[in-house]
Amino acid sequence: MDFYSLGIAPAILEALGRTKIKVPTPIQSRAIPPAIEGKDIIGIAQTGTGKTLAFAIPIIQRLAQKNVSALILVPTRELAVQVDESFRRISHAHGIKTAVIIGGASMGEQIKTLRGNARVIIATPGRLNDHLSRGTMRLSNIGVIVLDEADRMLDMGFKPQIEEVLKGLPKERQTMLFSATIPSEIMTIAARYMKLPVSIEIAVSGTVASMVSQELFIVKRDDKKKLLKKMLEKYPGSILVFSRTKRGAAKVTRMIRDIGHSAAEIHSDRTMGQRRQALEGFKSGRYRVLVATDIAARGIDVIGIELVINYDIPEDAENYVHRIGRTGRAGHEGHAVSFATPDQAEDIRKIEKIIRKQLPVSKHPDVPAESLIENSSGNGSKQMSGKKTPVRLYPRPRRRFFSHR
Repeated sequence: MDFYSLGIAPAILEALGRTKIKVPTPIQSRAIPPAIEGKDIIGIAQTGTGKTLAFAIPIIQRLAQKNVSALILVPTRELAVQVDESFRRISHAHGIKTAVIIGGASMGEQIKTLRGNARVIIATPGRLNDHLSRGTMRLSNIGVIVLDEADRMLDMGFKPQIEEVLKGLPKERQTMLFSATIPSEIMTIAARYMKLPVSIEIAVSGTVASMVSQELFIVKRDDKKKLLKKMLEKYPGSILVFSRTKRGAAKVTRMIRDIGHSAAEIHSDRTMGQRRQALEGFKSGRYRVLVATDIAARGIDVIGIELVINYDIPEDAENYVHRIGRTGRAGHEGHAVSFATPDQAEDIRKIEKIIRKQLPVSKHPDVPAESLIENSSGNGSKQMSGKKTPVRLYPRPRRRFFSHR
């Protein structure tokens, strides 16, 4: 299948041709036709599968036909910038302007952009609500709304702001929701604010991209640095490293630089300018390694990341899926390595339950291997070796709420 069979306007097809995007991804081929028809959409797909164009193309086509605007809500500043870049690739075909409304940027400049007839508003919930409370933006002309990375926004506590926005929108609108997982709160929002949405699920919720191989190393905390050095030596390409905390990210960045590799950090303590500079430097190759916290896990859309390293196992197991989804994107192969300490058996089991398979345990000849310490009620604790141990998972059958059309 190609884009010509999806009902896309010729001007947008020409714009797509200039970007050298020839073949639609599964989420694009299934979501674009009903979205062009104006139907509400729930799209569930793995990260790195082209979800942005799955809603950007129908939005531009709809805005070219109707005098309405579109609002795209995203969880992080970095993702807002990435979504804006995707829109700009095709929006010029119809002269449609975009505006990025995020914290850490000039409120005055944003007001100026909004007054300049921007019809695609890409916003984080907090800054959008700032504009709404000041009266510098209104929702009365919004004909399409997208909740992008909806599960992440809910994880970050944005549900009250999201519901406030949805309540303030015109009743006659198109609502699209895209996510990698389906927590119950998403189903609540869908039932309350969407009209007979078409459900499109490309992969089982929580699964990871098939092109990403995974590996787990169990080591003492003090041996993580040595193992990190070995990984940087083994993999010559661009590497994304995840830390649990901002302080940890800064520490790991200094560590990598001391080893002799170019590195930048990206987390909520960095200004918007610093975060953008780090991401652009990583994309261009100026920095070989980018160290990030989970706040940036879904805002990093860089093709060709060879390796993702979980220097720290994520606090929220679902973030594991989003972290390793930064590699193996757009049909490329990728690899993910996780460092766990012996006391993190429960964290590993939670991850394995979400991804529905066991993480293969590896050992490095130059770094002492440890074993996970499994807690067993009534029997104290027991050592688990680095050998694979069967884990029986019995996921509950998932109920289908929406039709597949």
